[in-house]
Amino acid sequence: MKILIKSATIIAPSSKYHNKTLDILIENGTIKAIEKNISLTENTQEVTYQNLHLSLGWIDSSVSFGEPGYEDRETLYNGMQTAAKSGYTSIGLNATSHPAPDTGSSISYLKNKTHLFGVELFPIGNLTKNGAGKDLAELYDMQQHGAISFYDYKQPIQNPNLLKLALQYTQGFNGLVQSFPQENAIARTACVNENISSTNVGLSGIPNLAEELQIARDLYILKYTGGKLHIPTISTASSVNLIKQAKLEGLDVSCSVAIANLYYTDKEIIGFDSAYKVLPPLRTEEDRLALLAGIKDGTIDMVTTDHFPTTIEEKKVEFEQANYGSIGLECAFGILNKLVGTEKAIDLLTKGRTRFGITEPKLEVGEKAEISLFSPTENYTFTPENILSSSKNTIFKDEKLTGKAIGIFANNSLTLN
Repeated sequence: MKILIKSATIIAPSSKYHNKTLDILIENGTIKAIEKNISLTENTQEVTYQNLHLSLGWIDSSVSFGEPGYEDRETLYNGMQTAAKSGYTSIGLNATSHPAPDTGSSISYLKNKTHLFGVELFPIGNLTKNGAGKDLAELYDMQQHGAISFYDYKQPIQNPNLLKLALQYTQGFNGLVQSFPQENAIARTACVNENISSTNVGLSGIPNLAEELQIARDLYILKYTGGKLHIPTISTASSVNLIKQAKLEGLDVSCSVAIANLYYTDKEIIGFDSAYKVLPPLRTEEDRLALLAGIKDGTIDMVTTDHFPTTIEEKKVEFEQANYGSIGLECAFGILNKLVGTEKAIDLLTKGRTRFGITEPKLEVGEKAEISLFSPTENYTFTPENILSSSKNTIFKDEKLTGKAIGIFANNSLTLN
């Protein structure tokens, strides 16, 4: 297969080609030339687009589908196609299926079923058996079969001794433990942020304390045990400060933030629209601004769509009964480009591989091509017609966006939106 990408502006600050508009010739998955005015030859597919840009492949550290077990939410096939058309070449897939992957063979199943796609899937195995929070799963076995970290998705590690054991055990094979930042004894059955907005609508709220108490506990345990800890989807200003201080102390900790928490606040719940029911909940403007500052100064290591499909029957019910979560792959670039500008958006979309032990791609002649294609200036309204996922539960419906993913070239495969 020969692909000629014509007149693309390259956004790759670490590359000598950064901010240059060039052609890229790819043959059998390898970059053969990066220069101006490469001639189109026979049996070569040309890729052109108005104001075409490209970067190294994007990665999302927290994506969920459904298969096996919840194919009505999303299949692996359509989920992988959605990720590719949304500009992603790598995704960390959460263990949300049933049965959830907590053995080496279940990790291999996911890898084998998706290995022919342009997007590379990196499974995240359950930390505990069946995600029940009682006994550690087969962590070493899962890593040997391709798991990049261990996480009971959206389930906090309630037993502090279990986190201690996990951090100690995984040091033997450089494993990465994830701990969802919520103390359930404080959060209880609440479903929105505790603030004036929750009072106004009469919904019980989850205070910032529920997140910050769990993070403080986890960091104390990490300081005692050593090891590698990742705290996914933080949402408060104090959480940013806790992690910043831990990094200054030399603790091996990283964290992420969901794009929805960078973009919206808890004022959105006034209309009782369950599209805005996410976990962690949308917080205040003060928290949102602190999160944005955290990604700009490097305290927050990566952003994620926290893409979670759910069916209409699970979402279009009373707010308190609705499932948490939103899809977000399809509009992630448009949201980030609008929030922080193109160069920072690309920086955020390409960060995270090193933390998860994934090889970084290179934009050089002779290297394997792993490229995301996008237009940073295309203006559009994100409507249901833009949704590629089987489920349509998006928090970003009807948002006016600037910037659109065009597709990817990766794994010797071209996928265009």
